[in-house]
Amino acid sequence: MNKIRIPAVITFVASLLFTLFSLSFSFDVSLLAFPLSLAGTFFIFYFLLNKTIRLEQYDSVAASVKFLQYIPFILLASFVLRRAGKNGTYYWYDIVTVFLWCVVFVSSLVVLYFFKEKRIFELNPEWKKLAEKNKGSGIISAKKITAKSVLFEALDWIDALVQAVFMVLLIQIFVLQLYVIPSESMVPSFLIGDRVVVLKTPSGPKFPLSDVGVPCLKKYKRGDVIVFRNPHYSFDRKSEVRTVVSQIVYMLTFTTVNLNVDEYRQPKADPLVKRICGEPGEQLVMQDGTLYARTAGNDEFLPVEMDSKFACWNLAPVASRMNSLRKRVIQDVPLNQKNYDLMLEVEEERRNFDLNVAAFECKSVSYAFYSIFKKSGNLNAEKSSISLSSYDLFSNFYENTKKILSGTENYKWFNNFMCDWEQPGKLGAAFNHNNKNTRAIANSLTLFNGDYYAESNFKLNVMVKLTAGKLFLRTAELISKGYSSDDINNDEKVAEYLIQAQKLHFYLMILDQRNMPVFPANLEDGTPQYIPENCYFMMGDNRFNSLDMRHSYEAAFRPVTDADEYSVLYYSNIAPQYVNGKRILGSAVYRFWPANRIGGIKTR
Repeated sequence: MNKIRIPAVITFVASLLFTLFSLSFSFDVSLLAFPLSLAGTFFIFYFLLNKTIRLEQYDSVAASVKFLQYIPFILLASFVLRRAGKNGTYYWYDIVTVFLWCVVFVSSLVVLYFFKEKRIFELNPEWKKLAEKNKGSGIISAKKITAKSVLFEALDWIDALVQAVFMVLLIQIFVLQLYVIPSESMVPSFLIGDRVVVLKTPSGPKFPLSDVGVPCLKKYKRGDVIVFRNPHYSFDRKSEVRTVVSQIVYMLTFTTVNLNVDEYRQPKADPLVKRICGEPGEQLVMQDGTLYARTAGNDEFLPVEMDSKFACWNLAPVASRMNSLRKRVIQDVPLNQKNYDLMLEVEEERRNFDLNVAAFECKSVSYAFYSIFKKSGNLNAEKSSISLSSYDLFSNFYENTKKILSGTENYKWFNNFMCDWEQPGKLGAAFNHNNKNTRAIANSLTLFNGDYYAESNFKLNVMVKLTAGKLFLRTAELISKGYSSDDINNDEKVAEYLIQAQKLHFYLMILDQRNMPVFPANLEDGTPQYIPENCYFMMGDNRFNSLDMRHSYEAAFRPVTDADEYSVLYYSNIAPQYVNGKRILGSAVYRFWPANRIGGIKTR
C-alpha cells in the first residue's frame, strides 16, 4: 500500500490547494467553481485516502478508480467556471492553478497505474482472495437479466462515453484536432467536407480562458496552412466564455448542439483555415492578382513567387477538370472563363492607359460639353446632386446628362469631375503639364512612391471618368438635336460607351478580390510600416471566393482613389489586417478524408 500512499496524498493535497484557488467572491457563475472542485476533492479523500488506503477496503477500489479518472476533468471544469465570471484572474494566479492541475493529473495517473488488474493485488494480497470469492459467487448470471443489471450496464456505457468525450476534449485542446473544411475558400487545396488533422502542440495551446499553457515551438513560414481564431469576431471575456462553453456542449452532445453562433443565430466562421502569405517584417501590396512584398532593407516591392504557386484565380478550368458528371466537388465558380478573360482585358487596358493623353481628352470632353451647355442649358437652375458610384453614373446616364445641362453649378461640377484630377497640386508638382520634362513621368510609379495599387487605381478612376464623360457628351449632343431617350439608347456610340462602362463597372465589383492596398499602410509622412513580430497575414487559395484577412464583414461606398476629390465610388469591404501568433490554434498537416485525396498538405 505504500506504493500509492505518496502519490495519493499528493493528488489530494494538490486538489485541495486547487480548490482554495477556485474561491470566488463575485456573485456570478464563478461561484460554482469552488463547490465543484471541493466535491471532487472530498470524494478523493473519502474513497481513496480513507477507505482504500487507510482502511484497505477492497470494495472501495472501484469508486477510488472512478474518481481518480474524473478528478482532472472536474478540476478543469472548475478552472473554466472560475474564469467565466465578470472578473478575470491574474497571470500568476493562472500559473499556480495550472501547475496544481498538472500535479493532480500526473499523480492520479500514477495511482491508477498501480490500480491496474495486474498490479492491484501487489498492494494487498488479501484483496486477491476477495476478488476470487466475488468472482466465484457470480453477481449476475448470463441468463438472469434484471432491471438493476440493465441500469448498471447503461451507466457503464454513459460513463465510458463521458470519459471519452472529456479525453477527446483534452486531446483537441493540447495535441491535435480533426477539422472539417466548411467552405470553398481553399479550393483547390481543400474541398468542402475534406477532413484534415491539425497539429496543436507546437503552436503553444493554452488552458481555456487563460494565457498559460504550452510554449509556442512553431516557427511559421509563408505557405503554411494554419487554423486560427477569426479576428473579425470579438475576443472579450463574454465571447471567449461562450466559445469555450460551446465547445464543451458540442462535444457532450456529440456535435448535435452548437452554441457558437452569431447575432443572427448562424454558426460563426470560427476558427478559420487559411494560408500564411505575409510574414513579420514585410509590407505587402497586391495588384492584378500578384502579391508584392518589401522589407526595411529593400524599398522596392518585389513579387512573392511562392504566393503564385498557391493562389487560384481562374477556377473555371480547375472546376471543369475536378467536377464529374455524378458529383460537383466544386460548387461555386465566381468567374466563368468569359468573365475571367474580360478581367484580364480591363487590366491590360489600364496598364496601357496614358494619363497624359487622358488629361487632354478629359479637357476636350469638358469644353465640348460646355459648347452644348451654352446653347441649351438653363444657366440659373439650382445645383442637382449626382451620385459618384460607378453604377449610378452609368445606369442613370440620361438623367445625369440632363442634370449637368440644367445649370451653371452643375456644369462646374462636371468640369471638376473631368479635369480636377490632373490640376497642379493634386498629384504634386510632377504632374504640372506646363513642364514638358515632368510630363514624361506622369504615368510612372514615381508619382506613387512605388505603390502599384495606388497607381493602378488612379488610372482606373480616370478610365471610368473618361468613359462617363464621353457618354454624357454624346447624350448631350443627341438631346440638343431633339432625340428621345429611346433613340439615345439605340445610338451606336452610346451603345459602345455603355459596353465599356459595363466592363469597368464589372472590374470595380471584383476590385477588392483581385487587389489589395499597401499593408500595413504607410504613415502620413510616407514612412513604411511593416507586419509586427509574431504576426502574420493570411489569405485563402481561392482568391475570388475567400473572405479572408484582406476583407472586413462590412462594406461601404469608398473612393477608388484618395488622390482625387471627385473620385468615382465603389462598394468596398477592403480592410486588411494581420493576425497575432497567439490566435493561431495549429497547423494543418494531413488530409485523411476523402479516401481519394488522402495525403500531406502542400506548403512549399
